[in-house]
Amino acid sequence: MTRHERLSAILSIVVDEGSVHIDDIIDRLGVSAATARRDLDLLADQQLVTRTRGGASANPTSSQLPLRFKSSRMGLEKAKIAHAAAAMVRAGDIVGLNGGTTTTEVAREIALLAGLTDADNPITVVTNAVNIASELTVRQCVRVVVTGGVARSQSYELTGPLSDLILPQINVGTLFLGVDALDTSGAYAQHEGEAAVNAALVRAARRVVVVADHTKLGMSAFALICRISDVHALITDDGATPEQVEALRGAGIEVRLV
Repeated sequence: MTRHERLSAILSIVVDEGSVHIDDIIDRLGVSAATARRDLDLLADQQLVTRTRGGASANPTSSQLPLRFKSSRMGLEKAKIAHAAAAMVRAGDIVGLNGGTTTTEVAREIALLAGLTDADNPITVVTNAVNIASELTVRQCVRVVVTGGVARSQSYELTGPLSDLILPQINVGTLFLGVDALDTSGAYAQHEGEAAVNAALVRAARRVVVVADHTKLGMSAFALICRISDVHALITDDGATPEQVEALRGAGIEVRLV
């Protein structure tokens, strides 16, 4: 297990259980006490956890893990979702991508599409995520449009009112929307600034496809992005329960399991 994987695993435990003890890390991850302490100290230095005697506990920022630590969670499921989403894209399309680990995987799959060879007929990607823009800018058959704003270190998303200068002026064919939660009421984000920009992307799109692994379903979060009536489809993994799938289909959503 790499250090990155260890840190991600420790953060997952803290978020899910509220705290972790060094002995738990040793038993679950198979590392030495010295390694466990160093990892906890590093996470505490980055203000992702609060160090306690013999372990660490969650703090107000623990639920908003930086993207670099989220990327290994549900990695296989996200890869399958991304592959299915990218298969919907054709040369000449205009697609939107907000920030997040799943949409980042979608962007990578789009860049690898076999039919993407004509620089005169590119895919146009509208995004508020600087990491996605950075990865796609070097692709000759992808035209990247970036919204304005201030970048958040947790998600690499640009937020703030500057996005209002561009998003009302453009049309997006399909928006692949990453969310922190989705239920029969709507789609949600943890941060209100991200939710506001994501909502503007929804308004600019003719079709909204949520890309989310099953752990996001049946949940709600702090800030509403859009009502469920604004979502046309969901691509999720087969870990979703039949009850979750039926509820969303009953709300008028096309659900695809991968």
